[in-house]
Amino acid sequence: MKNKLILKSYIKEHIKSAVVYGVSVLILFAIAGLYGYDRSVRNMAYALVLILFFDGIYCVYDYICYKKKCVKLEAALENVEEGEGTAYLPEAKCLPELLYQEIISKEDDEKRRQITEYDEKRKDMADYYTMWIHQIKTPIAAMRLLLQDFELQRELFKIEQYAEMALHYARLDSLSSDLLFKKQDVCGIIRQAVKKYAVLFIGSGISFSMEEFSAWVVTDEKWLSFVIEQILSNALKYTREGSISVYGANAKGEKLQGDVTCVVIEDTGIGIRQEDIPRIFERGFTGYNGRMDKKSTGIGLYLCKQIMIRLSHTIHVESQVGKGTKVILGFEQVQQFHLN
Repeated sequence: MKNKLILKSYIKEHIKSAVVYGVSVLILFAIAGLYGYDRSVRNMAYALVLILFFDGIYCVYDYICYKKKCVKLEAALENVEEGEGTAYLPEAKCLPELLYQEIISKEDDEKRRQITEYDEKRKDMADYYTMWIHQIKTPIAAMRLLLQDFELQRELFKIEQYAEMALHYARLDSLSSDLLFKKQDVCGIIRQAVKKYAVLFIGSGISFSMEEFSAWVVTDEKWLSFVIEQILSNALKYTREGSISVYGANAKGEKLQGDVTCVVIEDTGIGIRQEDIPRIFERGFTGYNGRMDKKSTGIGLYLCKQIMIRLSHTIHVESQVGKGTKVILGFEQVQQFHLN
């Protein structure tokens, strides 16, 4: 806090007392003048000089104390977000200050209680959703074995994917405790995701190609697989004809072979409007395509972005309407392993 601001505040708070003090001195001088002006005024002037001297010393001391209190209050303000603001409050010097601190302390306790209650409710809800999603996957798996119609299998697969999305969304807040980092082959993860989505590729008329490249990265296989699956799902949803291709690239999205730091998943779909691109990773944002499709939730890409941030990876989208979309996945830690 600036010294000029503290001094200005100090003067503003004490200006009334200074005015009352000055008026009182003038009254004393006026009364002294009525009872022998010369001698009384000289004595009063001498006394006034002494009073001003000691009052000046007191004002300097009082200002120093005032400044220290302001600095402590500023420190308390900076620590409010960490929930430790009351611990930094200066010691109360009078009853009003003590009452103010008690009010703040009670408000702080109530806030902590509400946060704890909210966290418990949120945890209970997340646990319920997780349990429900795990339970619903059992009848879905049984129905897949019983169904013979290909179209019904495709729709059942979509239901399962929506359940998976809900499960990952429920676990997002506790993602850090669910991560298991290992050195993984990104190519292998992509191949598994494509194999899983084969039921949607079949009959869609969309071709798939994957160029040779090498990308080994320290990551969590399960969560990175979910991101890649969501990107493939979007590519299939918004590509009516053409192809989906995967290739290695540099940070600019330019094709590379060998060891790479980025992977691009490109489609020849309907593309994304330029005005929508800055917001596609926002929760609940569907954009023009989502409004036209009327089935988009605006959750998939939001989850992808949040997961990639927690994995210390990056995700970037480039698109042109009518020409297709590129999703660029960036990996900072890439190592090449030679397997025997």
